[in-house]
Amino acid sequence: MLTSVIGTMFDPVQQQYLDQARQLQALSFAVHIPLVCFGIAFPAMVMRAEWLWLRTGDDVYRVLAKRWTKVMVALFAVGAVTGTILSFQMGLLWPGFMGTFGSVFGFGFAIEGFSFFLEAIFIGIYVYGWDRMAPRAHFASGIPVVLAGISGSLMVIAVNAWMNDPGGFTLRDGRVVDVDPLRALFGNGHLAYELTHMYLAGFIVCGFLVASAYAVGRLRGRWGRYERIALTIPLTIAALVSPVQLIVGDWAAREVAESQPTKLAALEGVGHTERGAALHLGGWFHDGEVKYGFAIPKGLSLLAFHDPNAEVQGLDAVPAEDRPPVNVVRVAFQVMVGIGTFLAMLSALFLFVLIRRKRLPRSRWFYRALVVAGPASVVALIAGWVTTEVGRQPWVVYGVMRTEAAVTAAEGIPIGYPALAAFFACLLAAVWWILRRLARRPMEGYAVDHTTMKAG
Repeated sequence: MLTSVIGTMFDPVQQQYLDQARQLQALSFAVHIPLVCFGIAFPAMVMRAEWLWLRTGDDVYRVLAKRWTKVMVALFAVGAVTGTILSFQMGLLWPGFMGTFGSVFGFGFAIEGFSFFLEAIFIGIYVYGWDRMAPRAHFASGIPVVLAGISGSLMVIAVNAWMNDPGGFTLRDGRVVDVDPLRALFGNGHLAYELTHMYLAGFIVCGFLVASAYAVGRLRGRWGRYERIALTIPLTIAALVSPVQLIVGDWAAREVAESQPTKLAALEGVGHTERGAALHLGGWFHDGEVKYGFAIPKGLSLLAFHDPNAEVQGLDAVPAEDRPPVNVVRVAFQVMVGIGTFLAMLSALFLFVLIRRKRLPRSRWFYRALVVAGPASVVALIAGWVTTEVGRQPWVVYGVMRTEAAVTAAEGIPIGYPALAAFFACLLAAVWWILRRLARRPMEGYAVDHTTMKAG
């Protein structure tokens, strides 16, 4: 791996708005990334409903697929807006990064753009094709939508993985030469686990958010056959994926321990290099140690290296200026793990009842927990990306370019932040209004029977 010494080749820009530029990028990312999850997972859920209609002939699946198609289009349009903003921000806020390394990862962004247009074309065909195409041909037209959503996100994740494990180029006199884009994007050690982790997260977030919306309806007495099916499809998918995510998280932690030991030290609050490092649950990092947390002796060494006596590098192994903000990273990581554990337990309960008793859970407490699970999954998603991105600091390209060397020297960022925040607030309000309008529209071609539920 390229060492931090190379980072001295890039002179930092004296930018008083570095933190504001980070916050501006983070705001856009926090709004966009949940929409990415729907781009990854929701088309597959729509097609699952349509496939069940083709297989069974039950019209409720067709009605569900058609209604979800309208939601998919609305969220795709919003994702296009927020994604465009992010693309412009990359060039406007981080010209040092884009100008220096654009030739390395530009291929990935080009494929991502191609995937976006391909997805837009086939979404149009899919929407227009309802009642105009043969059923199987219409179903086939949705396959490119699923594949394009996956390929587009693949390219973005590949670029992020490269930022964490850079390669595929040579630095000569401060210039990037001998570029091998394929090796840079697909030959780094972080791509496999980042890709798996994000794709599973996409199905978890999408599944729990959709299911939580129908759980609200169940608690309010709307619980006909349509609602039960609409809840079961996304919840089953999310429930099957959530326990797997815990295993992938362990894989990711071990990879980070090998390639980014400083990030691991920040995640767990390891102030000093030691053997048999303890794992701390909760607490606050202060004066080189975690205070007020619950310590599991040798737990970190065991989880990170599968050896209870393995040595864990501490934060003191690198200069203070090369360390990320420990408590920001650590709290985000603990939030992600805590919510992920909650979602896995809720999933296990759901699958137990579904498989053992051949029905959905009846307890109102389960559905109250499910209502919470939807927003909580988004919090866990954003916390996970905070862990990844802030944990890499102070590097924008790990060990090669510092974030302060990538940021723009332009002024006006403090004005841009509230303006963008106001725009996103209006955009989210519009999305909420659209989704509520779609939910209240009558169901075409299907007589809905809402069965009132009593408290149970």
